[in-house]
Amino acid sequence: MNAQVGSFPGGLSLPANKQQSTALPIQQPTLPRRLVLPLQQHIGAPAVPCVVIGQRVLKGQLIAETGGAIGSTLHAPTSGTVVELSEQPYPHSSGLSAPAIVIDSDGAEEWGELLAEPEYASLSAVDLLERIRRAGIAGLGGAGFPTAAKLASRAQDDLHTLIINGAECEPYISADDLLMRERAAELVEGIEVLMHILQPQQVLLGIEDDKPEAIAAVQAAIGERAIRLQPIPTRYPSGGERQLIQVLTGREVPSGGLPADIGMLCVNVGTAVAVADAVLRGRPLISRITTLTGAALARPCNVEALIGTPVGELLDFAGLDRAKLDRLLLGGPLMGDSLPSLDVPLIKTANCLLAATSEELPAPEQALPCIRCGDCARVCPASLLPQQLYFFAEDHDQLIAHNLFDCIECGACAYVCPSSIPLVQYYRASKADIRELEQRQLKAEQWRLRFEHRQERLRRDEEQRSADRLARQERAARVQEDQPEAETPSAPAAQSVIERVKAEKSVGNAPDQLKRLKIEASMAQVALKKAEKQLTAHDTEQLRTQVAELRIAAEVAKAALATAEMQSASTEPAPTAVSATGEAALKKARIEAAMARAQLKKSEKAFGESPNDEQRAALASLRADVERIERQLNPLQGNAMPTDPKTEQPVDGVLALRQAKLAYITQRDALRAAEREGASAEALEAIRQTLSAAEAALHAAEDASGKAPPDLVRTDKRPITDALRAAKTELAYARADLKKLEREDADDQALATARERLHAAERAVADASGEAP
Repeated sequence: MNAQVGSFPGGLSLPANKQQSTALPIQQPTLPRRLVLPLQQHIGAPAVPCVVIGQRVLKGQLIAETGGAIGSTLHAPTSGTVVELSEQPYPHSSGLSAPAIVIDSDGAEEWGELLAEPEYASLSAVDLLERIRRAGIAGLGGAGFPTAAKLASRAQDDLHTLIINGAECEPYISADDLLMRERAAELVEGIEVLMHILQPQQVLLGIEDDKPEAIAAVQAAIGERAIRLQPIPTRYPSGGERQLIQVLTGREVPSGGLPADIGMLCVNVGTAVAVADAVLRGRPLISRITTLTGAALARPCNVEALIGTPVGELLDFAGLDRAKLDRLLLGGPLMGDSLPSLDVPLIKTANCLLAATSEELPAPEQALPCIRCGDCARVCPASLLPQQLYFFAEDHDQLIAHNLFDCIECGACAYVCPSSIPLVQYYRASKADIRELEQRQLKAEQWRLRFEHRQERLRRDEEQRSADRLARQERAARVQEDQPEAETPSAPAAQSVIERVKAEKSVGNAPDQLKRLKIEASMAQVALKKAEKQLTAHDTEQLRTQVAELRIAAEVAKAALATAEMQSASTEPAPTAVSATGEAALKKARIEAAMARAQLKKSEKAFGESPNDEQRAALASLRADVERIERQLNPLQGNAMPTDPKTEQPVDGVLALRQAKLAYITQRDALRAAEREGASAEALEAIRQTLSAAEAALHAAEDASGKAPPDLVRTDKRPITDALRAAKTELAYARADLKKLEREDADDQALATARERLHAAERAVADASGEAP
């Protein structure tokens, strides 16, 4: 043993209170009837069950696989039957439940198959790490980081020092002390396995000097091995990873870094023993040594308890006086969590259960304002400024600048604070907020990168398609240039063939064109309705502009569809260029008219009821454009009927009648839409004139079709009296009220009253109509 070479700043000298639980050797409590095994007992992803309800399991059998790269397995602590896979109480101050596997023990303690490897020196580091991972070992010093992941992540680092932590500095806790006293040989075995995996240049074992029995037992077990045992002064929190490294080596872990950054790795003594059990004896981690202490217990002691044992049963084993129990802590008095219930199970990181009375751990006094005394800064082992961290509790940038995440939450600052400020609670809350914000920012960045990658992929695909089209065009041009003239007819003949093929293609594609226009019109209408619904919920200038633009687009799509439907009524292409030109002009004029009307309506709505002079001039100009376009449209609509060389046949007269009806219906719908949307008087008058022309054309087509007019059957309606009108009104109200009550699941009395009212209304209508009741 050598003298210490370093120290750490701050720290406290506290009453140990360890003698209460070290008077007896490690005890074996009775086998619990039921075990509750939470799937989340470590840092990282929760385990995934691999058993089903009703399945019998053996002691040490795998019951949950790792849920991710950073995770740990779970094993049955005893033989029994899986009875639940459900939410169960969890040992946390929040009192929340967590997913767990519940096993009813059968008392047989029947082991499953154990794969021991006493000759581990022949195995590679990878094989040994896999055994440690399958054994479900997580850090037993309190942090709970999966041991296999911790060891594997250091393979590429320049690791030169392995630190074994036996300090156990917090008051009341003596689990590691008893472990080193009674199982020093197993501890040394575990250290040798770790040395074989990591191949460090030196191994340092630190134990506080208030544990002379443990120091003597471990030194005897080490013998001549290359393991240096170093007693260190008893000062809280010397058991912290960074503080222990600083004491043993004189080197400081950099801010925001890890021990691996300076070539070191720290492992708890309990974890080292669990590694020896897993490799040499094939036993997974199904139990741990836990300190049961506090003034509310008659027999404080350390027990080797099965994972999943209800803490209430363990405390009863130690003689719990429930009348004296004031606070139950999982862990020590400075870093432990208050447990709201005795029903929570023991988990892998539970090194102490402190059942304290109100005299032993008085309730904290009411917090007072900070007086800036600086006591917290003097005892901080991480050389932080706790008062500044408290002051900047809501300022994340300042907290990061003041190295909040170097805080190990030892509680020394809160212990000496004269204002009784719960400083550690503020730090924990701030850390959680920062981690949550970083996760949200990380997800947002991931979504941004995915979007940019998608856009880049779409751009490349479009460029490739464009290049392919250009290459095809060039190949077609070269083929056409290479064809000899003798093989083709004269140029005019070839041109006529090309024109005929284009015409046939355009005729063949007419249904597809009409289908596309219908889809576009439908999509435009759906987008308009969706925007109008959003505008109703949130009336903003941006949404109003968007609705106006979508309304213009919908009207344009509707006009284009109407034009295409009129053109599709004829199954043959226009016989002359004059007809085709007229149809194109008509289509263009209709689209311009629809866009002009929409622009006028948008401007009228935007300018409001009291436009200024400039706005009135703009409206007058827009109305003049609408009138001009509609004057151009009327003659085109009158001459828009396609001519057919077979119009003298009766069937073509029926076709002309159908086209006239379609034109009349289109103009009638346009008039109704304009009236509904509040179009100007000039625009309405122009549409009415167009409708009159379409109606006249319809009558002429009826006369020319040769089709017999329909027989009109006129029915004389009896005049309705005031009494009958009032009775029908009452009937409508009664029926509506009854339906409303049925929708709202009204009580039976209200429904009966409503039905009686409906029956009375029906009788009144019958009486007023002169019918028998």
